[in-house]
Amino acid sequence: MRVALGMLWLLALGWPPQARGFCPSQCSCSLHIMGDGSKASRTVVCNDPDMTLPPASIPPDTSRLRLERTAIRRIPAEAFRPLGRLEQLWLPYNALSELNALMLRGLRRLRELRLPGNRLAAFPWAALRDAPQLRLLDLQANRLPAVPPEAARFLENLTFLDLSSNQLMRLPQEVIVSWAHLKTGIFPPSHHPRLVLGLQDNPWACDCQLYDLVHLLDGWAPNLAFIETELRCASPRSLAGVDFSQLELRKCQGPEFHPGVASIRSPLGGTALLRCGATGVPGPEMSWRRANGRPLNGTVHEEVSSDGTSWTLLGLPAVSHLDSGDYICQAKNFLGASETVISLIVTEPQTSTEHSGSPGALWARTGGGGEAAAYNNKLVVRHVPQIPKPAVLATGPSVPSSKEELTLQHFQMDAPGELSDRWAGPSEAQVVRSVKVVGDTYHSVSLVWKAPKAKNTTAFNVLYAVFGQHSMRRVIVQPGKTRVTITGLLPKTKYVACVCVRGLVPRKEQCVIFSTNEVVDAENTQQLINVVVISVAVVIALPLTLLVCCGALQRRCQKCFNRDSTEATVTYINLERLGHSEDGLEELSRHSVSEADRLLSARSSVDFQAFGVKGGRRINEYFC
Repeated sequence: MRVALGMLWLLALGWPPQARGFCPSQCSCSLHIMGDGSKASRTVVCNDPDMTLPPASIPPDTSRLRLERTAIRRIPAEAFRPLGRLEQLWLPYNALSELNALMLRGLRRLRELRLPGNRLAAFPWAALRDAPQLRLLDLQANRLPAVPPEAARFLENLTFLDLSSNQLMRLPQEVIVSWAHLKTGIFPPSHHPRLVLGLQDNPWACDCQLYDLVHLLDGWAPNLAFIETELRCASPRSLAGVDFSQLELRKCQGPEFHPGVASIRSPLGGTALLRCGATGVPGPEMSWRRANGRPLNGTVHEEVSSDGTSWTLLGLPAVSHLDSGDYICQAKNFLGASETVISLIVTEPQTSTEHSGSPGALWARTGGGGEAAAYNNKLVVRHVPQIPKPAVLATGPSVPSSKEELTLQHFQMDAPGELSDRWAGPSEAQVVRSVKVVGDTYHSVSLVWKAPKAKNTTAFNVLYAVFGQHSMRRVIVQPGKTRVTITGLLPKTKYVACVCVRGLVPRKEQCVIFSTNEVVDAENTQQLINVVVISVAVVIALPLTLLVCCGALQRRCQKCFNRDSTEATVTYINLERLGHSEDGLEELSRHSVSEADRLLSARSSVDFQAFGVKGGRRINEYFC
């Protein structure tokens, strides 16, 4: 009856016949007319569980359409195009898994679109262009894994967006920036934008990509509100369940390389190690490739240092001329990739005559501000910052005379004039062995070595430098000495020192690498351990000692006190042993007493005077 009256009223108002559509048989329709009769709105509700597609015969004057709890799986293109007056489209708790990008075509007046409780794994964000007046979008409880960056262009007019209870792990920066201006932007008085967001109950991955969202939730903004502000992490495992307000995230950064060498020379048949490092948030993935496209014939080792730098080391064993060329080291994360080039030059191996006068077999300098240290044809390429040279150096445990004073000289390891032009033979090379560091501080070090085959006239040289540096210093040790102390070193610095017979080039086994902080830290640690042990011993032993002493003193005092009591008791007992015979004469009892028992003290006699007379007869007194 109500619908019929509504239709009659529309006819009276002069509505066209096409606006008087009939209600679908699977739906219920209702017509709402304003009190003054100036406006009427139709609501259509369809909840048939067997419905698989939207009904085709919906009245065109419908302003509210609700299709809920049906078996509809998809919305075809232009399914609601005839509903030009539709303002609210509710599709909750259906089986929707697919939406066509043209589903909103013709809905220019649409203000609300609700799709909660469906199975949507994707949403056609571009479809929002066909609904310029849309203000509310509800996508709660679906299966959306992500929001694409281009969605930011279609969310500007929304005042309510619910993305809760989906499978979102991150949000693109473009979308977050479009929301951030509501928190910091300045708007004219006539324009008051406001947005309500629902982001809770999603498996958020808390890494640097979530940095902007975490800061968006921090603080209060008059134009931005959240349905639920307590968002929690789901990954990584170490942060699972942690509230956003307790996170300390770093902002994402692209890869940046550490400065290093640009080229390296390696002898034919030797081993070359190419190294490069880069930083970034998140840590970049490191890789190697050859510029000429040829495959790598080496092995790659990667590690991450304590400061977060990612390092990669390319080892090339037994290099040949085919290995010469440019090697590209690439660092890549989701923000981009960076590359650096290291050139490898394979040279002919040096002969014995070429080695003489050139200790480059131990240290070789490369260009690009870096240093290369090589032992047994194994080159290590790395960047070493410039370190100032030590200013003071002293030697020897004893103070030599002015003629025997140790001499300090500077020399470059590749200067042939500083060393002899001959290499050590097998017997000469074994003169110095077992080089050890016996003690060092932050500024000094003591070296000892064994030279069982050295003669009394054999003099030694001690060569030392900051590890990896090219310029070295030499200490001339007088004959007969096998110990030297070097001072003026830099604290917490790694050094290399070699001992050899004067005029010869040192071998690898005659060198030692040390740091000016390791032994000192070990000594300080040992001192700390000693202090702790002594303190614990004092705390434990002192009360026991006092307890034993007090017990001994107490027993001694009791012994002295009991001694006096014992003497008095013995005296009285001895007196009781004296008796009287019937004739009044005194006699000893039958008990045998010693000579000491016969000696009675004067005090005993005086005490007995107080007993008075017994039977009219006085007890006799005895004095000693």
